Amino acid sequence: MKLRFVFALLVLFCTTSLFAQGYKDGVEYYKVNQFEKAKILLNRNLNNADTDKALAYYYLGQVAMAEGNVAEAKACFDKGIAANPENGYNYVGLGAIALKNKDVKGAENFFKTAKSKAKKDAVLLVEIARAYVAADPVAYAKQIADNIKAAKKVNKRHPAPFILEGDMLAAEKKWGDAAGYYEMAESFDPNCTEAYVKYANTYFNVDPRVAISKLESLVAANPNSALAQRELAEKLYENDEWTRAAQVYGEYIKNPNSFKEDEERYAVLLYFGEKYQQSYDLAQKILSENPNAFLMKRIVFLNKAAMKQYEEAYALAGNFFGSTDPKNKYSSNDYTTYAEVLLNVGKKEEHYAALIKAYEINPEKTDILKDISSAYADDKEYVKSAEYYQKYVDVVDESTNDLFVLAGKYQTVVATTTDSIAKADAFEKGIKYIDIVLERVPDDYRIMQRKARIEMVYDGVTSFKGGRALDSYKALLALLDKDPENITNHADAYMEIYNYLGGYALQNGNKEEAKAWYLKFLELDPNNTDLRNFIEKLK
Repeated sequence: MKLRFVFALLVLFCTTSLFAQGYKDGVEYYKVNQFEKAKILLNRNLNNADTDKALAYYYLGQVAMAEGNVAEAKACFDKGIAANPENGYNYVGLGAIALKNKDVKGAENFFKTAKSKAKKDAVLLVEIARAYVAADPVAYAKQIADNIKAAKKVNKRHPAPFILEGDMLAAEKKWGDAAGYYEMAESFDPNCTEAYVKYANTYFNVDPRVAISKLESLVAANPNSALAQRELAEKLYENDEWTRAAQVYGEYIKNPNSFKEDEERYAVLLYFGEKYQQSYDLAQKILSENPNAFLMKRIVFLNKAAMKQYEEAYALAGNFFGSTDPKNKYSSNDYTTYAEVLLNVGKKEEHYAALIKAYEINPEKTDILKDISSAYADDKEYVKSAEYYQKYVDVVDESTNDLFVLAGKYQTVVATTTDSIAKADAFEKGIKYIDIVLERVPDDYRIMQRKARIEMVYDGVTSFKGGRALDSYKALLALLDKDPENITNHADAYMEIYNYLGGYALQNGNKEEAKAWYLKFLELDPNNTDLRNFIEKLK
């Protein structure tokens, strides 16, 4: 029994050790200027048995300096000295405070003490140089150069001085030169997380894949680094490689030095990677610990909608959309998804309201107006459909096809509405837009055909006497006749023309002309018995 217990402890120790760097993760976060996370991890691991408290307090003090809290910084450096007076780093911290207070002599004394505590320590010499950089890189240029030189003399292949040189170049926005120094530092120490991350951050905007490849190499070399794992996951996320980002995040959140908010990011990435049930389960777990996690309320709702479990999604929507906290912002996608849910639970009017709300939240998503138009068309509410397509055309740099479609929307209104005022308005607008299209594209028969149809349906499809569409159908015939192959390729268009011209001639008392047009129609549709009998009667 005891043996089994010891074995269980051994397995637990090995599993924890595999992912643990302790306070060193906090140091790594500090070195890449992620101060808030550095502070959390340094404090989280401060009392661990394997933590070098003097170093941990030094970096906590440096975080406080970066945040502008000099008093807190001094308290940390003093605690570091109390923890180990022989550790030179906290004297460097006190020297940095002296420089900030314009006490150059005092700073030099602290730096001298620091050097006496750590003979031939390249990193400590670079930290002294950094203190001078933070105080004034121009005024203390000589001291900076001297300490960098001294660090390289101690160890010409140590990455620390090269990283500092890269940082100074990056501060001058000399990104390419800075990246070169970071890459050199990494070549000296393949496990130098700081060099890899700074290189990736510098190079990401130039070539994301190169930066990601660099971080992949880092994770392979240093798989226990929480920073390495998180930075790779983040860069994959920023490069829209969501499936791969989710995989890396899945490994990263097992690290004891991951952050709670990273679980939420993982849930989001699982959703984007279409791992809907897995994402839902994780989001629900987070909500059980924090019922007010707004992002997770969104994710459980979106996952249920994506899984087409619409009744459950509808039930969740009440909780998600019920937030009154001004910090919780709803997105256009939230409402377009809600619209889909409402439609599928039979709440059509609310569905339209959700789509309109989605557009109001983000008017740049103009395609939502087209979606609203299509939804109304599906419900045979053609006036509303045309209204929203008109709104779309009014707010975009419309294409010729947009105007062609809009004219078609008005054609449908003309053909279906019983409201004479709405019909006349739709006819006027339909002709207006189709004429604009004709000016832009005069040789496409489909455009003239649409104009003819708008005019025809305004008169009534069986009422040819007014002849409103006569000129347009004749123009359409002339367009088609330009290519002899059109009689075969576009026979339906020819039959439509012949039917209209025959009907017009017949209603205006010209039977012979009507018969001639109908015979042309019959040539293209010789099996049309009804038309053949009708022509016989005309004789």
